Amino acid sequence: MSLPFSFRLFYKYRHLAPQLVPLDYTDKPNVTLPYELIGSMPELKDNPFRQRIAEVFSESGDGNMTLDDFLDMFSVLSEMAPRDLKAYYAFKIYDFNNDDYICKSDLEKTVNKLTRNELTPEEVSLACEKVIYEADLDNDGKLSLEDFQHMIIRAPDFLR
Repeated sequence: MSLPFSFRLFYKYRHLAPQLVPLDYTDKPNVTLPYELIGSMPELKDNPFRQRIAEVFSESGDGNMTLDDFLDMFSVLSEMAPRDLKAYYAFKIYDFNNDDYICKSDLEKTVNKLTRNELTPEEVSLACEKVIYEADLDNDGKLSLEDFQHMIIRAPDFLR
């Protein structure tokens, strides 16, 4: 019999720093693991968005995570998470300046991370302009969450 999802995640969290994470959480200890440990996990270490993912799921916004932050992150990243929830967090991850829109600057950072900085600035700019042109429903030059969700509906493999 295998352990439930949350127990497996607890042990994964604890394994990152057994000296910091107690086995007994009944007293609700105030434990936060540093981003360096979170970002080094096999599930994140090769992801170009690892730091941004940790920042978005970290309550403090700095990438350091409590157990609750960690559980939230893995719940959203799991295959069983609802599509709308995944889209919401993908939007937040790509909104680098945290203004609730994905602007050209956010898209440039996204494209550079996705391509590992292998495109010229002109190619990046062209790709960003094309995305905004295709997905910006209200023509305000940036993507709202609604624009982003509409774009994802048209690209069903996006969230994988």
